Amino acid sequence: MKHKLSKAVPILAVLAALAALMVCSGRALEAAKYGLRLCAGVIAPSLLPFFVLSSMLALLGLPRYLGRLAAPVMSRLFSVSGAGATAFLLGITGGYPLGAAVTAELCRRQEISRGEGERLLAFCSNSGPAFIVGAAGVGVFGSSAAGLLLYGVHILAAALVGVLLSGGGQNTGRSAPPVSCSVSLAEALAQSVKEAVFSTLTVCGFVVFFCCVTGILDALGIFSALSGSLAAALHLPLGGTRSLLTGLLELGSGIGSMNGLPLTPGNLALAAFLLGWGGLSVFCQTLAVLSGSGLRARLYLPGRLLHGLLSAALALLAGSVLL
Repeated sequence: MKHKLSKAVPILAVLAALAALMVCSGRALEAAKYGLRLCAGVIAPSLLPFFVLSSMLALLGLPRYLGRLAAPVMSRLFSVSGAGATAFLLGITGGYPLGAAVTAELCRRQEISRGEGERLLAFCSNSGPAFIVGAAGVGVFGSSAAGLLLYGVHILAAALVGVLLSGGGQNTGRSAPPVSCSVSLAEALAQSVKEAVFSTLTVCGFVVFFCCVTGILDALGIFSALSGSLAAALHLPLGGTRSLLTGLLELGSGIGSMNGLPLTPGNLALAAFLLGWGGLSVFCQTLAVLSGSGLRARLYLPGRLLHGLLSAALALLAGSVLL
């Protein structure tokens, strides 16, 4: 009976979603258009070049060289080998889910062990400076300085998550010997562009889908009811709780819904939390780029939640001092 129920529940859930889509087709269409604009205007232009270049760097052997230089620091702070420095650096510059994609590629090429890769996933998949400064700082608060503050908080929180989840010890994973570089620049470019286009389209597909989910929930009045209840229970502004619920599902929509909120320590903390958490959409994007790597996402969601909470605390503290 339990086995039959476990099979029936997902089917019923999808059928309910399909019915909601037909009932709220107009709102879903508008949400999908918004998601496509977000992909065309922000996500694809910012992610695609980073996907291409990061894949090229991996194919041309940067993790091997950087690994030797960064090994002492990475091992002492995060209990991973030096090759993980590539995932961390590209993760804080390229945006979601580039850090996860780089980690998966390192694992596929056997430059890190599976245990290292799963720890790296917890703190190396982060939002990039283009989105944080442009969309959150300037777009929401009308201030590039606020965006830079959020970006600094984001990086610091990521590093703290890595330290807290490292177990306090040095790297004990047994990485396989580094794979020697055997591709030319032209071959690396061709392969990287092919993989980057597929990865970018996958990311954009999840963004559009979750925008539709958000639009349908909004049209059905579910978001309004939850926002009102949460605002009353926590004594928070209705706009803030709505942004929080939206951002739990999809980061771009959550940050976008904060547009017009005043620059206060509380709102700065809310934006920092959403940027650190990333949303369920980013989680699905991460699962997609991990395909074929053998990596499990067992530390990913705990790492994202911890990152969000630490980011919010740091932003609240910085905002209280500076604003």
